Amino acid sequence: MIKSMEGEIAKALPSVITPERFTRITLSALSTNPKLSECSANSFLGAMMTAAQLGVEPNTPLGQAYLIPYRNHGRLECQFQLGYKGLIDLAYRSGEVKMIQAHTVYENDDFTYELGLEPKLHHIPAKSDRGAPIFFYAVFHTKDDGYGFEVMSIEDVQTHAQKYSKSYGNGPWQTNFEEMAKKTVLKRVLKYAPLKSDFVRAISTDETIKDTISDDMFAEPDVTIVDSETGEVVAASEGGET
Repeated sequence: MIKSMEGEIAKALPSVITPERFTRITLSALSTNPKLSECSANSFLGAMMTAAQLGVEPNTPLGQAYLIPYRNHGRLECQFQLGYKGLIDLAYRSGEVKMIQAHTVYENDDFTYELGLEPKLHHIPAKSDRGAPIFFYAVFHTKDDGYGFEVMSIEDVQTHAQKYSKSYGNGPWQTNFEEMAKKTVLKRVLKYAPLKSDFVRAISTDETIKDTISDDMFAEPDVTIVDSETGEVVAASEGGET
């Protein structure tokens, strides 16, 4: 089915990724995580085409995006997730941002910040023995010299993820907490950036399951079913990033 979709993949992909490379990446994801091959074919193809239209490589060391098997009301389906590096790439591609970064602050770093009319952010990493993570922050500068930053404590991130993330407690939240924390603070700070509607539509695909395919995957509905008792989507036992 993936091979048969190469024509559609070619039309969806930006010039930075060839259809052949994207197909190889997708097949590699299947061989690395066998649970993906047990997902419904439509949801896998939907996640694959979402990644293609965004121009991000799923399940590679680049950390741009992930195809993750999830148990969606008893049915194994494939969820698309953006990585924080994919989020950064999309922000740069918007053409409005000249710099965007996300960092982890450890307990032995020199770190202070102030809000108010003259906000300030100061971070000097410790040269060694930085200790445990305590804060995460993201900062952006626009091409017209505007800027913004957002700081979240590790407790802030955990509380936010428990409330808003369908996948908290599973997948990348367990295997790469710092990456997911950086993505969380990036999404929060980018709410204040003057980015175009195309970018907003792109990040709306994060943590979605789509079982229909079209020339505009952003418009396709998210078919995730949230458990009425727990309010969560239950992950497959072998889910997560690969």
